[in-house]
Amino acid sequence: MKKIYQICSSFFVFVLVAQMGMAQNRTPEEQRELFGYCDKQALMKQFNIAEDVANKIGDIDLWATKELISIDNNTNEVFATKGELDKEVIKRYKALKLSDQQLKSLAEFKKNRDEHPTPCEAITLSYNKAYDTLSLARALQLMKTKYRKSLIDKLGINGRQADMIFETEFYKQKEALAISAMPETDFNKIRKTVAMYQVRENRHKASGLTEDQLVMAINFFKENQLYPEQVVNK
Repeated sequence: MKKIYQICSSFFVFVLVAQMGMAQNRTPEEQRELFGYCDKQALMKQFNIAEDVANKIGDIDLWATKELISIDNNTNEVFATKGELDKEVIKRYKALKLSDQQLKSLAEFKKNRDEHPTPCEAITLSYNKAYDTLSLARALQLMKTKYRKSLIDKLGINGRQADMIFETEFYKQKEALAISAMPETDFNKIRKTVAMYQVRENRHKASGLTEDQLVMAINFFKENQLYPEQVVNK
């Protein structure tokens, strides 16, 4: 346990410093919201951490980030140093009944995330500039001509479902274009991106797609785009 504590202790100092860097652009509350979109899902899938526990980890990180800010501003009335805060954070993590392996995995996950950041798909805005001038009728005509048969064959769906998928892709592209015009500093841009992807998922489910088919439909349009030279990911 002492070894686990040392690993977590050293990692958390690193993470808090990284979070302070991000805080220049995002408030602690916005960072907590980003955790829900990105890290939370990864923790649940990769380390078999229950959703309620993942939420509590996010809450601890939010609390710790605020405490660190006040330490750096010499206004913290409880903790005089980062080391004191570090000990309390580890104590709160341990109170979540995480196993030693889960604590170690959590430490390594966050350290790797900050040293080698990768895009979070849930908030990455992908759009095709060609849709700016495409009407629904024209886009559907192009997609049906080029992709209808291959989409039906690949997903094992009927023609009606294929057409509904095309309509959903048109919605997604138009919405993404509108979102892309928002300033990068506006956090609502991230919220709208997340909401857009949720609408896309809901529409695919309404088309009668299974979970596997839904994933395949999304991946299909990553690989097959009208005018691929105009695709933007950011």
